[in-house]
Amino acid sequence: MPTAPTADSVGSAQPPTSQTVTGPVLRRGDRGPEVAELQQRLRQLSFYTHDITGNFNIQVENSVRSYQSARGISAEPGVYDAATRRSLESETSEPSETSEPSETEEPD
Repeated sequence: MPTAPTADSVGSAQPPTSQTVTGPVLRRGDRGPEVAELQQRLRQLSFYTHDITGNFNIQVENSVRSYQSARGISAEPGVYDAATRRSLESETSEPSETSEPSETEEPD
């Protein structure tokens, strides 16, 4: 006789629409893995074509601005805020852990 599914057999995955998107607001001058993830997500949609450096430079700012404009996001242009993050994360996949920033530096 079949039994009712349990929490263990069903899993705990939630649909993406119910997940809370959180993270820091990023802007030019910021550095680190969050910026590298932003660069990778923008690259998935062809908004960013430069090296993944983990440095929020003018190229990243321009890419964020272009993304915001293309998606009709009302935010401070070029700043990766909560609304921009929510939109970008909803249409891209999380970059793999093995993607490391490149050693080359791009100008700020």
